[in-house]
Amino acid sequence: MVSKEENILFAAEKLFAEKGFEGTSTREISKAANVNISMISYYFGSKEKLYEKLVEYRMNEGQFFAKDILERTDINDWQKIEKVVDQFSGRVRHHKCFYRIMQREQLYTQNPQIVEFLKQTKMGFISMYSQVLESGLKKGIFTKNPPIYLLHATVSGTLFYASNAKEMYKEFLNDTDDDEVFEEKYYTELNKHIKYLLKDLLGYEENK
Repeated sequence: MVSKEENILFAAEKLFAEKGFEGTSTREISKAANVNISMISYYFGSKEKLYEKLVEYRMNEGQFFAKDILERTDINDWQKIEKVVDQFSGRVRHHKCFYRIMQREQLYTQNPQIVEFLKQTKMGFISMYSQVLESGLKKGIFTKNPPIYLLHATVSGTLFYASNAKEMYKEFLNDTDDDEVFEEKYYTELNKHIKYLLKDLLGYEENK
């Protein structure tokens, strides 16, 4: 069940992705969320605080899934990496609006709160990769020790670039499938590709 606060956040997310922060008015947000404009002030105080809350909300979702995977004891370290790729890819795929906003923010933001959210999220993922890599090396699951910051860059950079270029690749391939069918194939292949890269970078052998 979506709360009134989340309803406003999700409506704002679509508008921010389409028009940017400056190009979106509180009146447009209230109309899209089908609420009185006063509700934005009631829940968030201002458009700026609403924007910050949106970033915090989505970033926390990402931190929660990473923490859950890290704490699992029923899977090995390579399987944890696989789960991270699947979950991260799923978020990029299903929360396109938010990640469009975030890519813009990384280039242009001057909001110190957003800068801090972005930094803490990246640091959290790098820390998670570091813990999994260290554990996998000790257990002999991984045989290579790549720079951890480049490991994260390989995953996130590949996901974002491929996600942004999806329509171009569909045209290049002359693919005539419906968009939903193509997207399913596309992300399945993308996930396999990233895992293949990581296997090589980490020195993981499936049947070792």
